[in-house]
Amino acid sequence: MNFLDRLETTLRVRGGYRLSGEVATHGAKNAALPIMAAALLAKGTVTLHRVPRITDVSVMWSLLEALGARLRLEDEHTITIDATNVGTDRAPYTLVRKLAASFDVTGPLLGRFGRAEVPLPGGCVLGTRATDMHEAAFRALGAQVKNEHGYLVADAGGKRLRGATIALRTPSVGATKNAMLAAVTAIGETVIENAALEPEVTDLAQFLEAMGAQMKGIGTETLVIHGVRELHGVEYTIIPDRIVTGTLLICGAATRGNVTVTDCVPSHLEALLTKLSECGVTVSGGNDYISVDASTITGGTDILTAPYPGFATDLQPPMLSLLCTCPGTSVVEETIFNARFSYVNELARMGADVRVAMESNTALIKGTERLTGAPVEAPDIRAGAALVVAALAAAGETEIIGLEYIDRGHERLEEMLSALGGQVQRSSGITPLSEPAGLFETSEYPKIAM
Repeated sequence: MNFLDRLETTLRVRGGYRLSGEVATHGAKNAALPIMAAALLAKGTVTLHRVPRITDVSVMWSLLEALGARLRLEDEHTITIDATNVGTDRAPYTLVRKLAASFDVTGPLLGRFGRAEVPLPGGCVLGTRATDMHEAAFRALGAQVKNEHGYLVADAGGKRLRGATIALRTPSVGATKNAMLAAVTAIGETVIENAALEPEVTDLAQFLEAMGAQMKGIGTETLVIHGVRELHGVEYTIIPDRIVTGTLLICGAATRGNVTVTDCVPSHLEALLTKLSECGVTVSGGNDYISVDASTITGGTDILTAPYPGFATDLQPPMLSLLCTCPGTSVVEETIFNARFSYVNELARMGADVRVAMESNTALIKGTERLTGAPVEAPDIRAGAALVVAALAAAGETEIIGLEYIDRGHERLEEMLSALGGQVQRSSGITPLSEPAGLFETSEYPKIAM
């Protein structure tokens, strides 16, 4: 399987067109990846629906195959995984280095074989990715843990792990996942305190439960797991991607458009919707859709990223781009990753007024009347989305290098934006985009009173 056949060099955006219409979101990357890893624990075939066609999924596919699993693409968004013949507890560095979520195989390998040898995680460079809480969880379950030649080695002597109480220092998403994945087949009871509440963690827990795991407290800060001898195959549907949903809504707001995103879970985005409302965006919705009408933006707002249900760190970059177009001054404080503002210099090339105080990991944004198109480069997935938001709102054409990052988390983003009226295309050449009269060529574009 290869999801890379659509990969080209750049994304080219002609800004100034109000987005309008309806678009459906796809399955959640941050749920699909650990669920694919969890399939290593199943005795039997796992069938997953609504798997996004993104490059991160392709990397996880390759990693599972390298471990000995057999995978098959059933249709565009359905895959099957048979891990019966997995016979190694060592994950290859060449694949793990590409994807932070590949570290999610550590828990299943340890739970299955009583030993796991996995390279320290790679992926986007967003700051420190400590593994100390993962290691503490594995030790509590009876494994000896050491870092050796760039690998984390967790070894229980090939024996089944034993249940324990695991008190996480912070509600770490990664540590919660790996603790669950290791504990579901351990002997006895495991209690995970201060567990992460993110919807993707809950989806993983529900998937494990569907495979036969015995768990209580799913969706709460305290998970109680009664270990079982083995898990069975299952058919399961991945939840919608709240980050993609939020990014599309922000794109609509940045262009002062009217956009509806369907096939989503509105309750997963309450923090974002609150902040959009504070900016003057009219937000409405139903059981599985959200609409934004941004014909009037009254001002900016302040953002503090936090674990769920707080404001998601993955939505911080696109939201900051929106705030660059809002009147007045806004403040964004990042509390999850200590290097998340790496994209700000690229926004400055487009005329954004953003000043970052590194000691406090805080950005001060002064809204500008209009951004301008420029060549920019995406340093990571969400930063790439931020540059797309800015490009859609900017006058003129923006060429975004680093499309491979955007493709890691967004399936056919340019097609979804084009369906909403955006002028967006992939390009490896220099042929200009078509230029029908847009907002900057007419008097329709509402100038923002600063």
